[in-house]
Amino acid sequence: MINVFSIVYPIQFIISAIQSLFGTGANIALVRDKNKNSVFSGIVLGILSGSIILGIVLFNIDNYIAFMNMEIEVYKTFTMYAIVQMFLQMILNLALSKMYYEEKNKRANKYSILFNFVNFLSLILTSLFTKDQEIITGISILCTTIFVVIMLFRVVEKTKIQINLWHCMKYDSVSLFAHISMFLIFLFGFKNVFNFGEKYALAISFATLITDTQWDIAHAIVTVAQIDIAKRAFSSKKHYKNSYQLIILLILSSLIMGIILYPSYKVDIGITCIVVANELIGLCLFPIYITRLIYIQLEYSALKATLCKQISNILRTLCSFIISPFCTVIGFTVSMLFQLISTQYIITKNKIKMEMSEEKY
Repeated sequence: MINVFSIVYPIQFIISAIQSLFGTGANIALVRDKNKNSVFSGIVLGILSGSIILGIVLFNIDNYIAFMNMEIEVYKTFTMYAIVQMFLQMILNLALSKMYYEEKNKRANKYSILFNFVNFLSLILTSLFTKDQEIITGISILCTTIFVVIMLFRVVEKTKIQINLWHCMKYDSVSLFAHISMFLIFLFGFKNVFNFGEKYALAISFATLITDTQWDIAHAIVTVAQIDIAKRAFSSKKHYKNSYQLIILLILSSLIMGIILYPSYKVDIGITCIVVANELIGLCLFPIYITRLIYIQLEYSALKATLCKQISNILRTLCSFIISPFCTVIGFTVSMLFQLISTQYIITKNKIKMEMSEEKY
């Protein structure tokens, strides 16, 4: 079922776009605009938006799987399950954003661990009593839904529905439009890759499996930078130091996962090494260009930062149409190099000093 991960991979960026607008943007609006209603409003509108968008995907699930050049009967049940779990994960992340911005990190981490524990435990226990895929996935969804509902009532305080969507979009415009672009990149990129046969599909899926969680965790670098800049307590030296301590751990975890899982999947070692090496180099460079982008966005020009990110995404999207099984690898490399060069140009030309405070980071 490793290919299910790649089938639904583009959809995660729809979820991320919703989180960017109604999670990160709404929380920054609370700080910047002093809008006490923005966080609750963002959670409500985020849930409604996710319900509508993912509902449409589920209603047309056969067409979606066929578009990705996969067999409908083989992948339908677990693809639907994965999409519903993504929706529940989105609700969780909207609530986690609120807690992180309130500096309730331990509480947020506790809920994140419990969510995954409930999901994992319900799948394992149910599979001991039945092999029916629909019953197993149904019970798992029911358990995680109950957990998420209880969490919402415990974490979210009800206020008025009042939110400035333009401000929410502006405060996290770089990430918002990046996620929309990434959806298109992987939707057409993976469709292109899967056309080259199972060998390439399996290698791409395996490489994504051992690096995707690491990329999700690496985006904590973005959140930390946004919080510190919003609170006027940003230090680039300390930020980069902490970021690379995290990146080293993430790279090691990817390599360990790859070594442990390789005997089970037996993917083409050459293809896999090319893709994984590209991802790990990207992780090394990620703190440099993303921190520059966030600083430019919040302290210099949101328009220029968004434009920079969008040009890189357009280049990456165009690369996804290259008739090659490595189209996504090529696109990622081109995008990464453009962001490194363009952000350095903006900072150098405008003499931007990425320092605010030497206070405790």
